[in-house]
Amino acid sequence: MEEKRILCIGLVCLDIISVVDKYPQEDSDTRCLSQRWQRGGNASNSCTVLALLGAPSAFMGSLAPGHIADFIVSDFRKRGIDASTVSWQSWGDTPCACCLVNISNGSRTVTLYDTNLPDVTAEDFQKVDLAQYKWIHWEGRNAEEQVKMILRVEEHNRSSPKEQQITISVEIEKEREDLYQLFPLGDLVFVSKDVARSLGFSSAAEAVVGLYPRVKKGAHIVCAWAEEGADALGPDETVVHSDSFPPETVVDTLGAGDTFNASVIFSLSRGQTMQEALTFGCRVAGKKCGIQGYDGII
Repeated sequence: MEEKRILCIGLVCLDIISVVDKYPQEDSDTRCLSQRWQRGGNASNSCTVLALLGAPSAFMGSLAPGHIADFIVSDFRKRGIDASTVSWQSWGDTPCACCLVNISNGSRTVTLYDTNLPDVTAEDFQKVDLAQYKWIHWEGRNAEEQVKMILRVEEHNRSSPKEQQITISVEIEKEREDLYQLFPLGDLVFVSKDVARSLGFSSAAEAVVGLYPRVKKGAHIVCAWAEEGADALGPDETVVHSDSFPPETVVDTLGAGDTFNASVIFSLSRGQTMQEALTFGCRVAGKKCGIQGYDGII
């Protein structure tokens, strides 16, 4: 029997990445060492990592027709990612992110050209055949619509035997109050360092303990804290921690958080413990920071 897929719902964009040897000073004329196009966006990046790890994966999001979308769809196919759930919108442009990567310290500066391209709606999601998926991950964006999508999956789970039920995960990355309604809806909730700090927490351990009352009974919450590693808390009320695994030289941190999320999802979907999943996530994210792009993380 064909293995069921992991579906990621959220943003796909074009990353235009310029590599420089140091951050440009004001009014200076700087040459790029290299430049490349790369498919980006949180959910899109997580699909890339899942595919590299060997998990059948699929993406759902919006694109505007044009040469940028052609590049993106071609790259999905090259990676073996099912993008049949892409919604083609006739207005707006596909968003782009101009990324400046400083090879002297691996830092990156991102300028996002956002668009009026609409996010996936609950009506779009009605067309998804839930029987194809074992796990669906939402990048928190248009929360009101995403709540409706998740409620549909919960209804599916209530009427399905355990082996056919779908695990639900959500990522709350942006400091937006409307996204916080996703906290009680995920079996697995990723909360970002920025959100945790905005809510008054000064460490990943503090964040998972303080935010755990917001998640549903039996769920896990995970918070990554850059070089300090990551922590998680589940129904056994024991905080689980993994140290980070930084490379000898930090080359490119773009997409490290998406890499961590995907690696944790992959590990848990294979039946590993949260401790194993956290450690695996930190290891793969550390490997990602030592290379350009994603080829080579495995």
